[in-house]
Amino acid sequence: MSNKKLAWGIVLAASLCVITLGIAQVTARAASDLYSKVELFSYALTTIQSEYVDQKSPQDLIYGALRGMLSSLDPHSQFMDPDEYKDLKTETEGKFGGLGIEITIKDELLTVIAPIEDSPAWAAGIKAGDRIVKINKEMTRDMSLDDAVKKLRGEPGTKVSITILREREDMIRDIPITRQIVHVQDIKAPHIIEDHIAYVRLTEFRENSYAELHAALEKLKAQGADSLILDLRNNPGGLLDVAIKIAEDFLPSGKTIVSTKGRHAAGDSQAISENRNGDFLGWPMAVMINEGSASGSEIVAGALRDNKRAVTLGTKSFGKGSVQSVIPLPDGSGLRLTTAKYFTPSGVCINGIGITPDVVVEEAGNKDDRVKDANKDTKASDKDLDAIFADVEHNEEKSEVVSKDQKKLLEQKKKDKEDNQLQSAVNVIKGIKIDRKFQHK
Repeated sequence: MSNKKLAWGIVLAASLCVITLGIAQVTARAASDLYSKVELFSYALTTIQSEYVDQKSPQDLIYGALRGMLSSLDPHSQFMDPDEYKDLKTETEGKFGGLGIEITIKDELLTVIAPIEDSPAWAAGIKAGDRIVKINKEMTRDMSLDDAVKKLRGEPGTKVSITILREREDMIRDIPITRQIVHVQDIKAPHIIEDHIAYVRLTEFRENSYAELHAALEKLKAQGADSLILDLRNNPGGLLDVAIKIAEDFLPSGKTIVSTKGRHAAGDSQAISENRNGDFLGWPMAVMINEGSASGSEIVAGALRDNKRAVTLGTKSFGKGSVQSVIPLPDGSGLRLTTAKYFTPSGVCINGIGITPDVVVEEAGNKDDRVKDANKDTKASDKDLDAIFADVEHNEEKSEVVSKDQKKLLEQKKKDKEDNQLQSAVNVIKGIKIDRKFQHK
C-alpha cells in the first residue's frame, strides 16, 4: 500500500471515529437531558405528595401528569384511565351514552366536528363547526378535551346545558339536552333517487360499516342502480382500516388510497387497493362532504378524488389528517397518541386544511329560502308531493291501501327535493352519464 493511500485511510478512519463519537455524544446528551428532566419531575412529584394541602394518591398524581402531558401534544392525543379505555372500546361497537356529538379542540376552542344523526345533539339542532363555549355555565376555555367529554357524558335521562357559538350566524345560544343511549346506524337511507342513481349516507366508520355498505349497494344494484352518490356529510370518521376498505371497493387494483408518515420512516405506510370483486368500478360516482366530514371521510373522499374516480361536491371538509394509535398500558389504562399524519394519493396532507371539493355547493338555508330560490318546476314538484301526502293521510283514514314503506319512500323523495346539495350531485351524475354516451359514439 502506498503512503498516500495509507494517509487517506487514516484520515477516513479518524473521520468515522469523530462522526461516531459525535453521534454518541449527541445521544448521550439527549439521554442526560431526559434523565435530568425526569429527576425534576420526580422532585416535583414527591414535593406535591408531601406538602400539598390535601393528600393525593400516587396514582392520582401520575394520572394527572399523564393527562397534562398528552393534552399538551395536540388536540387528539389523550391519556385514558381504565374506565375511559373501556369506554373507547364501547364506542367502536356503535352504542354509548351521551349527547351524540364528536368534538375536538380547534383554534384553541372546543369545537363540534359533527353531530351523530338522530342523536339528542342532532335533534337539538347542534351543527358541525359549532363552538361549545360553556358546559353547565362553566366556561370551556382552557378545558381539556377529555374533561369536556366527561362533563358532557352522564347517565341516560339526565340533562346538560351547553352554550354554543355559531360564528357564521353570529349567534350565541344556550341549548339544554337530555342525555340518551346513542345507537349508531352506519348506513342511512339507501335508495334509488332517479335515473338509476343510488344514494347511500354513511354516518361513521365502525366495525361493521363496510359489510353493511356493501350489502346495501348489492341490494340497490339488484334494483337497477348503475351509479352512486355517497353522502359523507357530517361523518366524523372512525376506524382507519374500515375507511381504507370502503375506498378500495370503488378503486381498481394498484391505486393508492392513503399514505401515512410518522416520525420514523420505518413506520411509514401506503395503502394500495386490491379490489377483488370490481362490482362497482364502472359506476359514475359523486361524494358529498361538508365541514362535518373528518378523518376517515376525508381519506375516502381524497382517494376517490385524486384517483379521478369520483367527483367531490359540497363544502370544505374539517381537516383532521392525523392518525391516532391506541396503546394499552400495564394497569389497564391507555394512550390515544398521534403517531402519523396521512396524505392523499396526490401527496397532500390535509391536517388543519381540509379538502375543498371539486364542486362547491353551499347548503341552502331554511326551507323558505330554498323554496324562494327554486325554479317553478321544483315548486310544482314540492306542491305535488304535499298533495300526495295529503292524499296518503286521507286514504289511511279509510283503508290500508298505502303501506308504511310507500309512505316512507314518499317522505324520502320530498326530503331529496329539498336538499340542494343532493340535487346538485344528481345533476353531476347525469352529466357524467351523458359524457360517457358521447365518448362511446
